[in-house]
Amino acid sequence: MDRFHLVEDVIDRLPQLGSRAAYAKQRISNALIEHRQYITQRGEDHPFVLGWRWGEKTTLAGKASSTEGDNV
Repeated sequence: MDRFHLVEDVIDRLPQLGSRAAYAKQRISNALIEHRQYITQRGEDHPFVLGWRWGEKTTLAGKASSTEGDNV
């Protein structure tokens, strides 16, 4: 889950993101909590984590996502 921690760190270090990043940070936090609970219950990583590959553009739910609207 290192990529989630890296994103959290970037959000914390870029004050110009301000409240625009609050929802993203909350989703990341929720994903980390969900992953921890999954490991506790099943003793292995969540399939979302096991199947993740660099370059795939997916959301936490596994559906394709575009961030074009986020560009300023």
